[in-house]
Amino acid sequence: MHLTSHTSSNGVTQHRFTLDGVPGVLWQPDGSALGARPLVLLGHGGGQHKLGPGVVERARRCVTRYGWAAVSLDAPGHGERERTAQDERFATEIGELLAAGRPISAWVARHTAALAERAVPEWRAVLDALDKAAGGLGPVGYWGLSLGSVIGIPLVAAEPRITAAVFGLTGHASQLEAARRVGVPVRFVLQWDDELVPREAALAVYGALGSAERTLHANPGGHLAVPDFELDSSERFLLRKLGAQVRAAD
Repeated sequence: MHLTSHTSSNGVTQHRFTLDGVPGVLWQPDGSALGARPLVLLGHGGGQHKLGPGVVERARRCVTRYGWAAVSLDAPGHGERERTAQDERFATEIGELLAAGRPISAWVARHTAALAERAVPEWRAVLDALDKAAGGLGPVGYWGLSLGSVIGIPLVAAEPRITAAVFGLTGHASQLEAARRVGVPVRFVLQWDDELVPREAALAVYGALGSAERTLHANPGGHLAVPDFELDSSERFLLRKLGAQVRAAD
């Protein structure tokens, strides 16, 4: 892992890094090491990036409210990462579908599933690097909606270090197999009037989750209208789950 820069403000140190060409950001309390503190992996939405306003705000709250660390990566084809020819075709075709008033959910699902295949090994490599640098990680949680869930569901299914997750705003038949392999506590966020994700498809992914402890939080409104109180509640969910593991370790 190569650190490219770091800044500090209001008690939060932000490290930018690359690992095998994948750019990311790590946030942690000033003057502290990762150690056994909880670490939250933040997956951004489609068309966004690792330093999008929502990601940065959530990361800084993780640090300042709870004393945790947080990390985010640019998904393939996003942020500082080079777009492939496939990425460029997808952007063009989505624009054409939208202009024609045609549905895009199935098209988006196919493309983002391909992104997830590339992103899951990248996230696991970053976890390996942080684990090695810290001499062992504390509890690890995952938070990601929309594209963040498309990547997060197979990541959590494959990665035993992640012990709690927040998913939502996603749903496609291609996600069901990975969802069945998720066994950690999950909070699933659904927008009842989501124009990008069919309600039945999202409910099918939630129903397929293999987690013995899972809760569905549904609110009215479209894909981008998740209420602020729902976002705050999902953070408190991670606080309960990751905090309990810290207390148990003590």
